[in-house]
Amino acid sequence: MLNRGYAYTTIISSKYCGRTLLSHLASLYPHSAAQAWQQNLDNGEVTLNGVIAAGSESLTSGQTLIWNRPPWIEPDSPQHFEVLFDDPHLLAVNKPGGLPTLPGGGFMENTLLRLVQKHTPNANPVHRLGRATSGIVLFAKTPQAASKLSADWNTPRIQKIYRALAQGIALHDAYEILTPIGLVPHPLIGSVWAANPTGKPGSKPSKSLAKVISRTTSTTTFEVSLYSGRPHQIRIHLSSIGHPLVGDPLYGFGGLPLENLPGLPGDGGYLLHAQFLKLHHPITGELINLESALPSGFSLHQ
Repeated sequence: MLNRGYAYTTIISSKYCGRTLLSHLASLYPHSAAQAWQQNLDNGEVTLNGVIAAGSESLTSGQTLIWNRPPWIEPDSPQHFEVLFDDPHLLAVNKPGGLPTLPGGGFMENTLLRLVQKHTPNANPVHRLGRATSGIVLFAKTPQAASKLSADWNTPRIQKIYRALAQGIALHDAYEILTPIGLVPHPLIGSVWAANPTGKPGSKPSKSLAKVISRTTSTTTFEVSLYSGRPHQIRIHLSSIGHPLVGDPLYGFGGLPLENLPGLPGDGGYLLHAQFLKLHHPITGELINLESALPSGFSLHQ
């Protein structure tokens, strides 16, 4: 079924002055080559300051560029979620793996945000999980709750614990992982979050604590507590200590992206689950302990 389409809006910055609109579109949205963008322009899908654009225009700072993407058929994704907590201020749900939290990457309607807002229009997620990651996602229903939770999210006031299935047999029972994380270049996708040594541009301090839950002859199941909130943090941190997630299409050993990606960064194939969330209610101060049941895949590796 077709979705409603989407208008992608950007403001032209000074560094792009003088560039032609066609070349800018091809670099801004590299999923399509210049020839495909010229067809989109010929179809009247692109406007510059409200005027349908031809592609030969020379850009100037401050112009409003809008691509009115026509409706498209989205990839399939799960269409269900489980409610774990619900009151006038908060909503916590258990997201299935394969369902994006927010629109992006070809998904607009087939997202947790759209599914939740059909029932609770004023709910907005405080954080996000990767598409393939399952588990607890917390929504705020009021501006006051959203403000307080955002301020507390990456502090000790909120405890976040995940379960992860990793490659290899861990030698130790616990690991404190302090690998810095930042954007690094990648030849196929431009840039990607990965291990990025201190001192390099964009490097951000990060902290995880990984405890071994069980081992098999070739895998280790970890319980991972997060003390910072970097993109793909658990996947990067476990791979940085020599234990990439089983089936991860993006990260190999050392916390670095694979050179020859078997798929796109959002693709799944791994088991990572947000199992526990402990916080004080942002309005009442009540202590809330949330738990979401593990997906069945974990039981196969015990």
